[in-house]
Amino acid sequence: MAQGILNGVNVDDVQNTVHAIEDEPAIANFKFRLHNKWIKGGHNHSTVSDFFGANQETPHLKQFELDADEPPILAGTDRGANPVEHLLNALAACLTTTLIYHSALRGIRIDELESDLEGDIDLRGFLGLSDEVRRGYKKIRVNFRVKTDEKNIEKLKALSKLSPVFDVTSRGTDVEVNIERK
Repeated sequence: MAQGILNGVNVDDVQNTVHAIEDEPAIANFKFRLHNKWIKGGHNHSTVSDFFGANQETPHLKQFELDADEPPILAGTDRGANPVEHLLNALAACLTTTLIYHSALRGIRIDELESDLEGDIDLRGFLGLSDEVRRGYKKIRVNFRVKTDEKNIEKLKALSKLSPVFDVTSRGTDVEVNIERK
């Protein structure tokens, strides 16, 4: 049964993807990647060109570019959002996409959705001044404002937990760091 477009999402396409993964679970394994190059000081530049998914390499329609830096108060030149701000963006974008896609699949109409995120960091951890202070965010607050029927609010809270970046930030992920001489 065709569902059409809801919340700007082609529900039929998403359902076709779900059915394809149910039929062949191996196609659900994706690898996303990015290349980063240091420029100067805190400024570095990343490019995103392709990914692996559905058993094949796939180029993006265009290359995406991201700059990261620190503000002058943190000895940077402010040529981009700093890395922890990029993390907030990743969380906001993933939560938003998750809510929109899963709402569409469940027939929940969303007319407007926006969010504000704020995270608390104590720089003593990053600067190595204290081993008792966490190096990353101690807490992140996400505040959504949504225009939808009141009955959908609790459903949306539950759906937000399906976000991959929410999972990474709330539960942690093993990260392997290798450093080799160039």
